[in-house]
Amino acid sequence: MLERTHHLRDSSEMQADPFSDILKFTRAESLVTGGFQAGGAWAIRFPAPDKIKFFAVVKGRCWVRIEGEPEAVLFETGDVGLLAAKRASVLASALDIEPVDAMGLFSGAGRSTATLGDGKDFAHIGGHVLLDQASGRLLEGVLPPWIHIQAASPRATVFRWVLNQLVEERADPLPGAQLVTEQLSQLLFIQILRAHLEASGPMPAGWLRALADPRIAPALRLMHGEPARSWHLEELASACAMSRTTFAVRFKDVAGVAPLSYLADWRMRLAQRALREEDTPVAVLARSLGYTSESAFSTAFKRATGKSPKTWRNAVADGLTQTQGALG
Repeated sequence: MLERTHHLRDSSEMQADPFSDILKFTRAESLVTGGFQAGGAWAIRFPAPDKIKFFAVVKGRCWVRIEGEPEAVLFETGDVGLLAAKRASVLASALDIEPVDAMGLFSGAGRSTATLGDGKDFAHIGGHVLLDQASGRLLEGVLPPWIHIQAASPRATVFRWVLNQLVEERADPLPGAQLVTEQLSQLLFIQILRAHLEASGPMPAGWLRALADPRIAPALRLMHGEPARSWHLEELASACAMSRTTFAVRFKDVAGVAPLSYLADWRMRLAQRALREEDTPVAVLARSLGYTSESAFSTAFKRATGKSPKTWRNAVADGLTQTQGALG
């Protein structure tokens, strides 16, 4: 897989996209799972999710109170929220209403929708984001506890179109509706992240903040485009139209690590995925990632993970075997 990716990117017509790389690497998959309609006075308490959760107001307005946050936030029609923290939340027509428990409301077998009151005032759709158990922390670790994207944001037109399509597909399913809904859900999640990158204030140092920084983005594209290349600091700085020193300082300030440390870390993540999913010989994997020898790669891998590549691969294989045995 690594060789195939590298070969494809040898084409000068292709440009690396670090954001897509990381979403693919974490296997981020967004799914709409349900929703509800409400009328009159209502309030629902949702338990702390075990996955990243998103929801949208498609009609009316509601108050959203997130556990641990000092104030409730008003969501209008077209507003979208994403909850990455494991916190309980309350959605309500007013803040003084005692909420009902969502688990009881949606407890029917296969039930994914509900109606409170006459259901004429408010409509909501929600879902969650699935991540790879091993690599998903790469995304989870850089997201804020929760994100609120308003319908008045610069991406309002895109959000409105996606939400309208989701509502139509769920209301009147046509052939292929399941696949269309999955694709629209994925698009909604990506648009949430894009809007967050564009509109958020200062973010913690990390790859997500780095992607939002146009001054160092060219260096990220180069490293993701050719992770096996022996990049020099001068080359990366030149691509960003900065001096070597200015680039190194800015990159570390934004990404949290030095440029070549970021490259080494990305190589190790690619190596872990390949060792987990492929049977590529370690020597071949080492060359595909730019290491001059299997020994040099093994030393770097053990420094990063505490295990040699072969030991790490065997441990992962043993874990999978045990899991499959338990399921079987």
